[in-house]
Amino acid sequence: MNKNKPQNAKVNNRDTMQPEYDFSKAARGVTAKRYAEGTNVVVIPPELRDVFPDSATVAEALRALAPVIRHQRQLNVKAA
Repeated sequence: MNKNKPQNAKVNNRDTMQPEYDFSKAARGVTAKRYAEGTNVVVIPPELRDVFPDSATVAEALRALAPVIRHQRQLNVKAA
């Protein structure tokens, strides 16, 4: 949800397509599979949004946590 727009704002449905836009040879969804392969979407619970307001803070926290998780995995492999 966009924080800048009030929830009850009216949607502006006016046509903004310019005459020079040409989608006559476009193919729908041609990059969807490639995009999906390189993207992980995670929904942050509302109670954590004050800590993780954007993807940069999530990435920073995961980078800090990753070495701990990798080390724990190594210990688990050795114990098995």
